[in-house]
Amino acid sequence: MTLQLRPLEEQVMVITGASSGIGLATAQAAAKRGAKLVLAARSDRALGEIVRRLEAGGAEAIAVECDVSDREQVEGVARAALARFGRIDTWVNNAGVSVYGRLDEVSEADSRRVFETNFWGVYHGSLVALPHLKSRGGALINVGSEVSETVIPLQGIYSASKHAVKGFTDALRVEIQDVDRAPVAITLIQPTAVDTPYPQHAANYMEQEPKLPSPNIDPEKVATVILEAAEKPTRAVKVGLVAKVNTALAKVAPRLGEKLAAHEYDRQQEDRPPIDRAGALYRPSEQTVSVGQTHGRARLDKD
Repeated sequence: MTLQLRPLEEQVMVITGASSGIGLATAQAAAKRGAKLVLAARSDRALGEIVRRLEAGGAEAIAVECDVSDREQVEGVARAALARFGRIDTWVNNAGVSVYGRLDEVSEADSRRVFETNFWGVYHGSLVALPHLKSRGGALINVGSEVSETVIPLQGIYSASKHAVKGFTDALRVEIQDVDRAPVAITLIQPTAVDTPYPQHAANYMEQEPKLPSPNIDPEKVATVILEAAEKPTRAVKVGLVAKVNTALAKVAPRLGEKLAAHEYDRQQEDRPPIDRAGALYRPSEQTVSVGQTHGRARLDKD
């Protein structure tokens, strides 16, 4: 099977979790390259603001309110894409949520909510997208994490959900590409910690405000890799040196990797009390920013 993906300027791209972080950075970068965009997230207001911004710059984009844990809502995203643009060329499953807390303290309900979004959201998006991608050829891009192969304390359920995303994506790739020989590129993106509002959006069981362990990479770097996978068939990409080192350690020296991971326990806590324990686990965030507050900076995206 020789798969040729369309140039980005000829593509219709669906992006879930598009209202902030990696999803927003990807939407902005794709818009600059001329892709037609279908942006999905839980906040209709935030998405509307982003679409207005992108359209002011000459892009073609639509917003679709969607909770990816609901299969019917995800199918609605596909219907909206077809109604507006007539096809889907790339589908990016990026939506995600998290909880900061020990596994023996986080409630089962909150743990299930993480899986409903992070795993079942990828499951729904993949299976909804596949018939459309198979019919014309295209790319399915699932955003995992370096913790798809490693772990980090205080984010155990998030790590587990991203392990599930990797297992699902790898098995799907074998069935669709190797067994069916279908013209669909299936890619897993595995970034290291990314400087986004991720800690502020997470639910928090700790007595301190959560933070990302350093070093972080800019979300634009992850967006660049996603757009490369949309144009060139790619199996998997680890983004950031730390992701490459940590996943290698997990394979060749797992006990050492676990000991190093234990050192991340305190490095995920700021020296101040929690600001918002609930985060965006059950409710959408209204922030429309891609970059977080690492190194004391917070930047609104204006382009």
